[in-house]
Amino acid sequence: MRNKGIISVLILVVMALALSGCGPAIAAQAAGNLQQATGTDQPPVRTLAVNGTGKAYLTPDIAYIYIGVQTENADAAEAVAENNTKAQKVVDAIKAFKIEAKDIQTTNFSIFPQQQYDENGKLTGVIYMVNNTVYVTLRDIEKVGEVIDAAVTAGANTINNIQFDVEDKAEALSEARKAAVADARRQAEELATAVDVSLGAVQSMSSYTSGMPVPMYEGKGGGGVFADQAAAAPVSAGQLVVQVDVSIVYAIE
Repeated sequence: MRNKGIISVLILVVMALALSGCGPAIAAQAAGNLQQATGTDQPPVRTLAVNGTGKAYLTPDIAYIYIGVQTENADAAEAVAENNTKAQKVVDAIKAFKIEAKDIQTTNFSIFPQQQYDENGKLTGVIYMVNNTVYVTLRDIEKVGEVIDAAVTAGANTINNIQFDVEDKAEALSEARKAAVADARRQAEELATAVDVSLGAVQSMSSYTSGMPVPMYEGKGGGGVFADQAAAAPVSAGQLVVQVDVSIVYAIE
């Protein structure tokens, strides 16, 4: 039994010496394999980052208008009743242009008191203000001026934010994206030529579509004077632009 114990100890000592002798070689080989597998032995990829911009111009084919009626009275109920009557006339006038009900949406109905004071700052009473505003979508922008005139004649005394837009912008956006990528590529090629390198594969790319500039018309007033001004006011849809910006990173060789 004692001999077996001595033999076992000798075997362990021999194995330890063997491992200590070849340990550095094994470790080096393992590190090399890991480096090869991960590609860390390769130099880092050199890159060139550029930004490009593309634009597409459109002719508006749809318009959005806020049309409202505001009334005031010392009696809240009378102020509401008067507003309801005028607002209904305005909506009827708008519908006369064959505008569907889905394109006339109430966006605000409010009642709020407004305190009245005399020249000495003494409270003299309260006036109730009632406002009813509808958001109208016009799919025939040639009738924008006519609709405004008719609404004001019917009793509307607030016209806010006439916004022109294009209902389907998919084709324009596609055109702007292509133009943005082409712009970025052109810049990248110019820079690469200037420093005597060649462009490689695209490493990354991102894009951003900016908000569309919208021509706007704003007007507020009341009574017959405003109606005359609205009838004389020209409304022009103008031209809209869609802009796309891209950031592209190229490998360089």
